[in-house]
Amino acid sequence: MLTLNNVEVVYDRSILVLRGVSFEVPQGQIVALLGSNGAGKSTTLKTISGILRPERGEVTAGNVALDGTRIDHREPGDIVKRGIAQVMEGRRTFGLLTTEENLIAGAHTRRNRAKIAQDIELVYAYFPCLAERRGIKAGYLSGGEQQMLAIGRGLMSRPKVMLLDEPSLGLAPMLVEEIFEIVERLNKDEGVTVLLVEQNAAMALSIAHYGYIMENGRIVLDGAAESLRDNADIKEFYLGLSEGGGRKSFRDVKHYRRRKRWL
Repeated sequence: MLTLNNVEVVYDRSILVLRGVSFEVPQGQIVALLGSNGAGKSTTLKTISGILRPERGEVTAGNVALDGTRIDHREPGDIVKRGIAQVMEGRRTFGLLTTEENLIAGAHTRRNRAKIAQDIELVYAYFPCLAERRGIKAGYLSGGEQQMLAIGRGLMSRPKVMLLDEPSLGLAPMLVEEIFEIVERLNKDEGVTVLLVEQNAAMALSIAHYGYIMENGRIVLDGAAESLRDNADIKEFYLGLSEGGGRKSFRDVKHYRRRKRWL
């Protein structure tokens, strides 16, 4: 459904951030894009959703295609209409709007009010706590509720592909589990294809079908989620586990160097 072919992205006409990134997101699957801070994960999502320009970034090589049609030089609104919705890192809800007004804002590319109302109720079915707070301004919601609202707002555009950027950021472990369970349900029950950027590798790989590892703007490793969970490099660097099963100290992880075959 979604493909990136040898994509390069440059900021300020001088800083090369993505260095020939290629991968695909098949229809109906959850694909995890993992990597450390600064690897280029968020830039990859912004490249897909078309919001590089405000940050002075541009695609200088390669292409992004949805259902075989290039979208890398289209406007963000057009990309949303074609079926891609991004849930930004840090939630970014409209704090002065109510919960329901945020959801309505997510449907700004649609015109059928009856179906929009139906989808609002669908969001409330997945996130019952939001229904209880439909008239509360988003700025007064908890961090977990704001993350649920951000995902719900993304669903309101009826996307084929949802791009999730660090949905676990700043949330308590129990809330993280709840969020990921809902993402998995949306994939299974609603058929939403998901590209998930996440630093919590263990949680991401527990719901993903396939995964890619990104370092320094390149894809360095990929495979089925199960095989990545069992990979010694992934265990040691991203999960902090040694080959003997013991947990490494922070000092050891900090100075860990990737195996030469990754470079």
